[in-house]
Amino acid sequence: QVQLVESGGGLVQAGGSLRLSCAASGSIFTLADMAWYRQAPGKQRELVARITGNYLTERYITNYVDSVKGRFTISRDNAKNTVYLQMNNLKPEDTAVYYCNLAVPASGEDYWGKGTLVTVSS
Repeated sequence: QVQLVESGGGLVQAGGSLRLSCAASGSIFTLADMAWYRQAPGKQRELVARITGNYLTERYITNYVDSVKGRFTISRDNAKNTVYLQMNNLKPEDTAVYYCNLAVPASGEDYWGKGTLVTVSS
């Protein structure tokens, strides 16, 4: 069983920055695709950023939703079983609960964290 624990959320003014972290338990982190999703009040959960690739070659591909391109950066530290989301130039529309997701396509495993709230004031 994998547990994901997010941290780093909070209240920030527009234009500010936050870094979210998601620490994973267990031993499958290096095999997993990692992603950040968010859900704003009254809206559906959406994919924000994903990092996929091969831990043996350490070559990864990142993808972002258009609204955060150039402002957010997803990264991972396999030694720490942790994925990060660096969020710069935050906007009020980035306000949401941010969820960490771990997925292993080969086995179908899929896990979610409980979320961390990000509030951006104007």
